[in-house]
Amino acid sequence: MQHNKVLILDFGSQYTQLIARRVRELNIYCEIHPFNKIPNDSDSFKAVILSGSPNSVRGEDVLHPDLSNIRGKKPMLAVCYGAQYLAHFSGGEVAESNTREYGRANLGFIKSEDAFFENIQVGSQVWMSHSDTIKTLPTGAVLLASTADVENAAFKIEGETTYAIQFHPEVYHSTDGRQLLKNFLVNIAHLDQDWTPNAFVEETVADLKAKLGDDKVVLGLSGGVDSSVAAMLLHKAIGKNLYCIFVNNGLLRKNEFEDVLNQYEGMGLNVKGVDASARFLDALAGKSDPEEKRKTIGRVFIEVFDDEAHRIQDVKWLAQGTIYPDVIESVSATGGPSATIKSHHNVGGLPDFMKLKVVEPLKALFKDEVRRVGASMNMDKQLLGRHPFPGPGLAIRILGDLTREKVRILQEVDAIFINGLREWNLYDKVWQAGAMLLPVNSVGVMGDERTYEKCVALRAVESTDGMTADWVNLPYEFLQKTSNDIINKVKGVNRVVYDISSKPPATIEWE
Repeated sequence: MQHNKVLILDFGSQYTQLIARRVRELNIYCEIHPFNKIPNDSDSFKAVILSGSPNSVRGEDVLHPDLSNIRGKKPMLAVCYGAQYLAHFSGGEVAESNTREYGRANLGFIKSEDAFFENIQVGSQVWMSHSDTIKTLPTGAVLLASTADVENAAFKIEGETTYAIQFHPEVYHSTDGRQLLKNFLVNIAHLDQDWTPNAFVEETVADLKAKLGDDKVVLGLSGGVDSSVAAMLLHKAIGKNLYCIFVNNGLLRKNEFEDVLNQYEGMGLNVKGVDASARFLDALAGKSDPEEKRKTIGRVFIEVFDDEAHRIQDVKWLAQGTIYPDVIESVSATGGPSATIKSHHNVGGLPDFMKLKVVEPLKALFKDEVRRVGASMNMDKQLLGRHPFPGPGLAIRILGDLTREKVRILQEVDAIFINGLREWNLYDKVWQAGAMLLPVNSVGVMGDERTYEKCVALRAVESTDGMTADWVNLPYEFLQKTSNDIINKVKGVNRVVYDISSKPPATIEWE
């Protein structure tokens, strides 16, 4: 992309992805890279942000980046750990706080004449999250802001465009965080705000045309937002040379195979439906470990696509709807030995036997950006508003081993839940919803008879990109009716619970 670019160096903070989102919201392109794997083309980045970290600059496990080509040469903003790093290794002092500084605070002093705090007032709320504190500023530093408990809350280095803050502007609770980031990136670093959906479409289509030429591409459609937007971008670039395949893996929602195929009618896409449900369910028989289920589904997907690709003469590319959170969650945050949260079926490349190159037009986007790109191409609002649905489908919502009967039960439960959300006008207020079939039976009484049947958990969360999520406070009346409908209409279920866990610490899916 021929845009101003911001490099975010990740030290393992839970908030790093939020920094990227806030920068993107300013229509400025950015990329996250591990602190110890600075890109070779670092000259192409016009500004740098150092993230926070769970590590301490005083500990043996200090994260030590090479900033020789950055500091003093590019505008740099150091956040939390980044600020402590600058202080500790540049003549200042960092010490353990008497009390852990975590939560809301207010700026009691601001050097308002500095461009960094333009349009930000004394009393502005910020969010602290650290156990160390900066006792003495580094050499050449000028104090810019303080709170009641944190004297050195913000500073800059004279003679450089280097700024540092002890608080987190990227989180919601820092009320002027967006303004502060804008001040740094636009007013100080002088970056253009030209990262827009229309610009992304124009540049991506041009890039795809140049990369693919007259080559044929096969794409797996899922009916979801990501693969659909990827398909439209590719369709704009190569037209009839795009071959779309929608696979029924036997783990879709009730009637979804037929509904999705009907949905794509009229979009001008060349779509073929492939019912491989028996092949997937047979491969999953007896498997209960979630990672083994994910990898099995990924393997069978590859096999199915390989079979279908051989039916298309001279196909050279496999397109995927991979988005940025898929990539982030499938690699270690700090670039060290993998601390993978979970593997994603469309991340990690292809086996040697499959002679297809991979094209991923959405790999740089967060989920909300994908929706905005789709809207800029005038795609159907209902399609763009669909809740995310995991690639492995119901396999990771059935805890334990899989059987066809368990799939049937969960499909019925899920249909009642999702259709109920639509009927109660709650669907669009929820980012993602689904039902989980738990590997436990519970005692119940139905028709004066004892039952010993399955328990299901309902989950509904609100989010913007899936990196963090809060549970939705659905009306009790809705939950009551949904529970009654499930127990009365779905044979094999006698108990319904509602999941009120947020991400973090829980993930959205149960497996």
